[in-house]
Amino acid sequence: MSSESTGPVRGKRPPQGQPVVDRALSLLGAFTDRRRSMTLSELARNAEMPVTTALRLAARLVEWGALERLDDGRYVVGVRLWEIASLSPRGHGVRQIALPFMEDLYEVTRHHVLLAVRDGRDAVLIERLSSRNAPSVAYRVGGRLPLTQTAVGLVLLAAATRRFQDEMVSEPPELEPGMATFTPDELRRQLVDVARTGLAVVHRSAPSATVSVASPVQDADRRTVAALSILVPDGSTSPQAIAPAVRATARAISRTLGYRHEKFDGVHIRPDLEAD
Repeated sequence: MSSESTGPVRGKRPPQGQPVVDRALSLLGAFTDRRRSMTLSELARNAEMPVTTALRLAARLVEWGALERLDDGRYVVGVRLWEIASLSPRGHGVRQIALPFMEDLYEVTRHHVLLAVRDGRDAVLIERLSSRNAPSVAYRVGGRLPLTQTAVGLVLLAAATRRFQDEMVSEPPELEPGMATFTPDELRRQLVDVARTGLAVVHRSAPSATVSVASPVQDADRRTVAALSILVPDGSTSPQAIAPAVRATARAISRTLGYRHEKFDGVHIRPDLEAD
């Protein structure tokens, strides 16, 4: 693969010898929930590269469809990326199997029903069914959720290796308004409880007062491949009343994925020899 040499690092020049594909990915990675459209100068600044380099790469990405340029000159993520992302077996594949069961759960609850998978040190929301009257939530489909402070995140983290759990527990918590935060000892106890019961419960005060109850979705190899949750207004019903419906739905999805239920409702923890 070709690369460009830019000499020593000066200001926001790319590192010497950085492959072109890495720079292109840096442009795409500059987009976030809070930065959904950017001018060329903003794109270059957030990707930490010269404007001339950003212009050249952005033009190629627009041509391919990864970026789109609006009438006012600002750049947004292109639909072609969504098309490619939809081919992900851990995203679209699991979502496609889970969706009918999620729809049934939604019809019963008429509140948020969420499905998330783990990607590195985050959970990624791959589906959310919501009514117009459901409470406000902080995350969109395709958005990233912290593993240590959300119900789906705790379920996914409880299934990870002990080494990875220790790394996440030792990290300082994210300071997002309304988010539940735990001390390292509290978090370790939470993970033990989630692994034992197969349920995670998290309360949040903003953007609205909610409680989320999550349970694991497991495949034929007993791996936790996703986490399913219901999110309802805090105080509207007890987590204990929601839990059976969440667990039953997650179990039904798991059976469709080939999981054979044992007399165990918890989370199967991955061996430490398996890399995260």
